Amino acid sequence: MISPLAYVDPSAQLGKDVIVHPFACIDKDVVIGDRCEIFPYASIIHGTRMGNDCKVYQGAIVGADPQDFRWKGQQTYCVIGDNTVIREQVIINRSIYDDGATRIDDNVFVMAKSHIGHDSHINNRCVLGNGVTCAGGVTVDMGTILSSNVILHEGVNVGKLALVKGGCRISSNVPPYTIIAHNPATYYGVNHVILGKHAHFSEEVIDDIAKAYRHIYQSGTSLFNAMRRIEADIEPCKQRDEILTFIRDNDSRIVGISTAVD
Repeated sequence: MISPLAYVDPSAQLGKDVIVHPFACIDKDVVIGDRCEIFPYASIIHGTRMGNDCKVYQGAIVGADPQDFRWKGQQTYCVIGDNTVIREQVIINRSIYDDGATRIDDNVFVMAKSHIGHDSHINNRCVLGNGVTCAGGVTVDMGTILSSNVILHEGVNVGKLALVKGGCRISSNVPPYTIIAHNPATYYGVNHVILGKHAHFSEEVIDDIAKAYRHIYQSGTSLFNAMRRIEADIEPCKQRDEILTFIRDNDSRIVGISTAVD
């Protein structure tokens, strides 16, 4: 299953039924799980740990050296989960911190020419469109879609089940369950289709999420007052609490809000 025209370092550990196509490169200190497929001209660099049933397409580089002056050659990692697809010419950098890791979880689809910087974490079932750029230290929570050519600046957090539309430049944090669009990026509504058809949220829950974001983005009050209104107006539930927690954990810095209010 390994082409004689591929390079596989003798120290690399490959699982069962792995296919390595001609001109692919598997570096030292690489672990690849069962039934993975590495296409021609793809490179899996040292420090990469890949799960089962993954595909890495032509020209992709997984576990590339970090593009950050803070990295001084420490042993760092790139960890890829199960059933993840990495398309053509994607670049994923390792961590810059000793024994740290850039992490791509299970069932992630990374489309062509995307870049995921050091120490980022892409959670389960996310989709990154063509040409998405994630700077270092980015977190994208589960089930989120980043459309083509989205740019996430360093340290940005994107909440779960969000949709960021194509070409957006995101320099603040994207709260969960939202649709974000335009430049400057702004709130565009609740991600209703994904929440209903795929996450199986009830209409009542989706209505509560929409009500919370009307307080935040459409009431004309401060973010501090909007959060107080959410607590008073919406019955406690997991989704309401996740929205409030996300805002507090990110120091009230969210997309579409110009200033944080204490």
